[in-house]
Amino acid sequence: MPFAPRVRPRGRVLLLAAALLGLVLGLLPAAPAAAAASAPPSPGAAAAAAGTFRNPLNTGPDPFMTHWNGNYYLTTTQGGSVRMWRSPSLGTLATADPITVWTDSDPSRNRNIWAPEFYRFGDRWYLYYTADDGVDDHHRLYVLESERDDPAGPYHFKAKLAPPNHADDFAIDAGILQLGGRLYLAYSGINRYQHNGINIAPMSDPYTVSGDAVAFDAAGGCPEVREGPEFLYRNGRVWMTYSTCDTGKPDYQVWMMSMPLGADPLVPGNWRQHQGPVFSRADDRGVFGPGHHAFFRSPDGTEDWIVYHAKTTSVNTYSNRTTRAQKFTWRADGSPDFGRPPAMGATQDLPSGDPGSGNYWINDDGRSSGPGGVTYTGSWNSGTGCATQCFWSDDHWSDRTGATATFSFTGTRISLLSVKDTGNGYAAVSIDGGPEERVDFHGPIRVGEAVQYTSPRLAHGSHTLRVRVVGQHNSQSTASFVSIDRAEVYVN
Repeated sequence: MPFAPRVRPRGRVLLLAAALLGLVLGLLPAAPAAAAASAPPSPGAAAAAAGTFRNPLNTGPDPFMTHWNGNYYLTTTQGGSVRMWRSPSLGTLATADPITVWTDSDPSRNRNIWAPEFYRFGDRWYLYYTADDGVDDHHRLYVLESERDDPAGPYHFKAKLAPPNHADDFAIDAGILQLGGRLYLAYSGINRYQHNGINIAPMSDPYTVSGDAVAFDAAGGCPEVREGPEFLYRNGRVWMTYSTCDTGKPDYQVWMMSMPLGADPLVPGNWRQHQGPVFSRADDRGVFGPGHHAFFRSPDGTEDWIVYHAKTTSVNTYSNRTTRAQKFTWRADGSPDFGRPPAMGATQDLPSGDPGSGNYWINDDGRSSGPGGVTYTGSWNSGTGCATQCFWSDDHWSDRTGATATFSFTGTRISLLSVKDTGNGYAAVSIDGGPEERVDFHGPIRVGEAVQYTSPRLAHGSHTLRVRVVGQHNSQSTASFVSIDRAEVYVN
């Protein structure tokens, strides 16, 4: 990873309608219903695709997103800066150009920048994040202020956020609680329960902590972290959700506490602990470690959505955490029902009011939800052995030099997704017969549909993408295989 792990054990645990980023990192279950349809798509499938999308939205972890003034705005952890992606449709967030909204020259806080979140107060936006000087335990919380009413900035540095009783203590994952006309800083940091525990402190304005932080003994089903607090306000209660366990583990998951809307959030006894995780791994769908989440509303304001990161491998690793989203509902007792995380490539309806983008998929066996397909030359293997780590549970693979796979498609851009593995090698990729670009399909661990390549933006029309097996690999790989699983085509 280009940035330090969010949590590391050490004594006490220190601790992107339609087809996002084309990353259908499709961990689809063996049952194809979870991917799109149980039969080959009908001629009308492309039209239907305009109202659907597939995860993920972004290749980074620790997402925060909101919909404002006709666009979705998304941030994820990038390490050396704060970057934001903006798009009118959830389906095109994955190929939106990143906007760098903040870098810092101060060496005490310009390294390991994690978990940015941004909120609108009045006619300005406030962006909260954590950063250090290169030493994990030196992570502290900071806030930026926008210079105009635009979540994409520009921003200027505003303040360091430090409760008096934790003036210079480790702190990460700021979330803002808004209750009764007041603001509160919720974060993960040192308390008497965990090194990374939930704390809440009062604020007098969006950039000033005005009192001591209160520690919470939050449950979590594991002895490690309690981090990434987020809030929902509904049915007479405020719901505080947070992530638990080391984020490298497949058991990273979401737990919840709640209290009446009129109660004082600084009194731990006012909060009721809900037992057991409310969002967790789904092995049968190839989803592991779902957590570090946030909430957003559909463009028309009628639906509630959760954005979160998860992995396609059960290996304990800080890599492969990608951003995903899904709609959630509310139970009869008033509590949120987040359901189960769907397989990576599962086709979902876009949020209500989303204009759509008409994106569509092409499977490695030639099936497609839009105009296009794939043809092969040379020797290729095919099968369903990759199960939940592949879209439609199948893929093609070859290590034969000169073997090719050629996708034909109609649109403006295409992303190629497939398995990264320890025995994979190089491919030469070209668009419309143009110059080849070498792409490395190798990965230090095996993961499901990873984004291998995304084309430059093209004039709308008919195009081809050719993948040629090179028969070479890097020094860390054990073989030269190239995997073909799925392409995501962007129409707009």
